[in-house]
Amino acid sequence: QVQLTESGGGLVQPGGSLRLSCVASGRISSFGTMGWYRQVPGKERERVAVITGGGITTYAESVKGRFTISRDKAFKMVYLQMNSLKPEDTAVYLCYGRAGAEYWGQGIQVTVSA
Repeated sequence: QVQLTESGGGLVQPGGSLRLSCVASGRISSFGTMGWYRQVPGKERERVAVITGGGITTYAESVKGRFTISRDKAFKMVYLQMNSLKPEDTAVYLCYGRAGAEYWGQGIQVTVSA
């Protein structure tokens, strides 16, 4: 069984920064594409950032220039550095990994509020 576990969320003031981490455990050698999505109640899940096995990154327009996705060399961890956070970034952030099948973390709350 493969699990993805997120950490690093919490409450931050507008303009602040957070770094999310996601680590894979279980019977997985490595992932291909990994990424981060976010979910707000009543809205569709939004793709925030993804990174391929070749290191190609894609960002949602709303986070370009503020968020940076990266991954470790073993392709079992993915990070999301979030700077200049805005209240509209408030959401549950979910880690995603694809290795044939797709895997999702449980999600972690990020709240941006004064």
